[in-house]
Amino acid sequence: MNPKKTNQIAKNIIYGSVGLLILLLLFLIGYILVTGLPGMSWHFLTSVSQSFAAGGGIRDQIFNSVYILILTTLISFPIALGVGIYLAEYAKDSWFTNLLRTIIELLSSLPSIVVGLFGYLLFVIKFQIGFSIISGAITLTFFNLPLLTRSIEDAFRAVPLEQRQAGVALGISKWKTIMGIVFPCALPKILTGVILSAGRIFGEAAALIFTAGQSDSVVNYANWNPFSSTSPLNVFRPAETLAVHIWKVNTESILPDAHQVSSGSAAVLIIVILGFNLGARWLGNVVYRKLTATDKER
Repeated sequence: MNPKKTNQIAKNIIYGSVGLLILLLLFLIGYILVTGLPGMSWHFLTSVSQSFAAGGGIRDQIFNSVYILILTTLISFPIALGVGIYLAEYAKDSWFTNLLRTIIELLSSLPSIVVGLFGYLLFVIKFQIGFSIISGAITLTFFNLPLLTRSIEDAFRAVPLEQRQAGVALGISKWKTIMGIVFPCALPKILTGVILSAGRIFGEAAALIFTAGQSDSVVNYANWNPFSSTSPLNVFRPAETLAVHIWKVNTESILPDAHQVSSGSAAVLIIVILGFNLGARWLGNVVYRKLTATDKER
């Protein structure tokens, strides 16, 4: 066959695959938004869900999702940052580093339902913490660490070697070179990785069903004492997240407007996740431009 025809056929197949992927994504997002947006309102976003009556909202579920997201990030980021710096800057090829990378890959390939069952058996049953926000946050840390570690390691490896050599030439120690030169250069990609992992955490359901629980305690948003049982900041209270709420409404709920509630919740969830992804790109570009500004821009 003529090489030009072969090349054209290959290009058409590639373009067709890309177009099909885009169409599938647009269809999925469009269907969720078309079915869910009509049911969204300020009342829906700010009111409490009802167990048996129509007209409830998802205020508590949104707060719980954001709270668990913040706690999980606070727990997992320092660990991932340390491991990422070690693998990118200090580790040499050996059986230990190969083992560590294998462990990271195994953790990233574990199904979320398995991670959830592990968290249930260890934190809920063994340590007797019960269904709680802290059980869900620690369990999601195992789920989040591999992705975040890989993102941080890749961000450090993407920094040119000349940056490190410049620090050595100035007589700066390796640690100060990493934190004062390499880390600021890697920061845009690190922030992108953190935001992308946040979107993954926000949409997680299976692991939280067995750890954070499927019901909410009575919450008083005027009570900010984290040790109070009615405080929204109490990490030992059960908390139903938005993703878990969608699953519960579709499988167990007897609400008369269950379809409307689940569709509206799904629309909110997909909008937030899209916001995380778009925000990651925007923030990464902004930070990169500020850290690598030319003399004219300065």
